[in-house]
Amino acid sequence: MKRLLVLSGKGGTGKTTVSSAFVEFSKARAVADCDVDAPNLHLILNRREKPQRTVFWGGEKAFLDQELCIKCGACQKACRFDAIRFSEEKYEIWEYACEGCGVCTYVCPAHAIAMKEDAAGELFLYEGEQVFSTAMLKMGRGNSGKLVTEVKKNMLKKASDTELAIIDGSPGIGCPVIASMSGMDLILIVAEPSVSGKSDLQRLVETAAGFQMKIAVCVNKWDTNPEKTREIEAYCKEQGLSFVGKIPYDRTVSAAVNAGRSVAGLECRARTALLQVYEAVREELNI
Repeated sequence: MKRLLVLSGKGGTGKTTVSSAFVEFSKARAVADCDVDAPNLHLILNRREKPQRTVFWGGEKAFLDQELCIKCGACQKACRFDAIRFSEEKYEIWEYACEGCGVCTYVCPAHAIAMKEDAAGELFLYEGEQVFSTAMLKMGRGNSGKLVTEVKKNMLKKASDTELAIIDGSPGIGCPVIASMSGMDLILIVAEPSVSGKSDLQRLVETAAGFQMKIAVCVNKWDTNPEKTREIEAYCKEQGLSFVGKIPYDRTVSAAVNAGRSVAGLECRARTALLQVYEAVREELNI
């Protein structure tokens, strides 16, 4: 199995648009969306059936037993994260602010607070002819890297014997991106032809290079700024990176995305360019 990870230095570059088109072109049987903060690939792939759902347990948080609480306020005074509030004559722990440090349990004289395992997110697995794995991290949780690892494991367990696996990653260079890189055969970076887009590309390349990953680059909406596109091409040549193509700006793509459709099913300039990029990526993967 060859594993392709699609990344971008920032959100909005067209990473998921590229990923969904590649899934359609390849008829990939193993697909994952590792953007666990805001997964949306399932919308474009039209996975409307009910998935298998699994709770993702990540770390501990404080839970307050109202029957044991004597309302002394010691926990609120000791909490450095302002996670304990007093309203309607009772103390409550705000889960989105609690960092799980356990100080409140230590200072509570009535032993009314206990540390319990926290449901930090949920994993979703769609099975059938195509295995699709994704997840949603609960707001304010810091376990994105571990959750991404579980998303990949679920995909590989159910579709281990297939030619190509396509993983749509998170934007940026944070924990979910780093976790998604392990075990990949190629990282395709979708770049934006702008000053910030080039800077984001460079940061992502440096991150991936630190893990000795094979990297390819394409530019989306290249004709909105041909000068920056040339600079990105020159940068790739200087860094010894494979530049696999340019995708033009196409209003048809925006309409398709808004309608929850893949560009692969359209007849337009962007689709033609995406197919060329896809063929170049296959060559990079030797498939």
